[in-house]
Amino acid sequence: MQSLCLPSTISSFKYKPSSSIANAPKKYGKFNNAISAASNKERGLPDIKLPADLRPELMPKHVALFPDGQRRWAKERGLTMEDGDRAGANKIKEFVKLCSKYGIKVVTVFGFSTENWVRPKVETDILMRLNSRVSMIGDRSKWPKSLQGALSLVKEVTKKNTGLHVLGGINYGGRYDILQACKSVASKVKDGLLQLEDINESVFELELETKCTEFPSADLVIRTSGAHRLSNFMLWQAAYSELFFVEKLFPDIEEEDFIEALKSYRKKEKRHGGQQNY
Repeated sequence: MQSLCLPSTISSFKYKPSSSIANAPKKYGKFNNAISAASNKERGLPDIKLPADLRPELMPKHVALFPDGQRRWAKERGLTMEDGDRAGANKIKEFVKLCSKYGIKVVTVFGFSTENWVRPKVETDILMRLNSRVSMIGDRSKWPKSLQGALSLVKEVTKKNTGLHVLGGINYGGRYDILQACKSVASKVKDGLLQLEDINESVFELELETKCTEFPSADLVIRTSGAHRLSNFMLWQAAYSELFFVEKLFPDIEEEDFIEALKSYRKKEKRHGGQQNY
């Protein structure tokens, strides 16, 4: 059977509470958690323990990650590019676990390198323990046949899981996604399956690669390494996203950096009363 795995980028995760959380005044943390727990059941939200200052109702449903700086990280340490990719792969695994732990519904990771998808059982077991489902987005015509088989197996094995939905971007670009959606819509109009006057944003979104998930639009986009741009990542889906840029190279980010990104999103949501006001 074809061996398979999630990007060498997702594995050995050791949970380390950040010093800011560990040293936070416990009485306030317990008070906030008590309020959240009491109201979660009323709102039908999962009972999830969050760091202080984070509330379930103000959490993003879809987080998109642009992991950047792995190879620069390796170069600075006199390591190989493969070492950098491996360090990034392990950090993605940590990130996925944190998203699952914090009750995020969907996480999209941009730029999975195909070399990383080589070990099946370890990564698949991690996803099953997290009750996570996996889908891949990107130009499949450029995927090696061996990779296509491996990813199809991951998708099949995890399809009934109901927890975090992980979208992996391989050979994915925002322009490619919009272009292929336009072609699909045009083809349906040509074949008489769709009328020109019926085309709207909702119809168009059903042709994008992210149609496979319940929450296709990214609420929060996180990019590392100091670059302040989307670089062709989810151009349609990130039109109204909160953007959070981290100066650290990707292998150096920690849980506290993710928490800061979530706090940034929370502040925006609080200003809008939990509603998307555009």
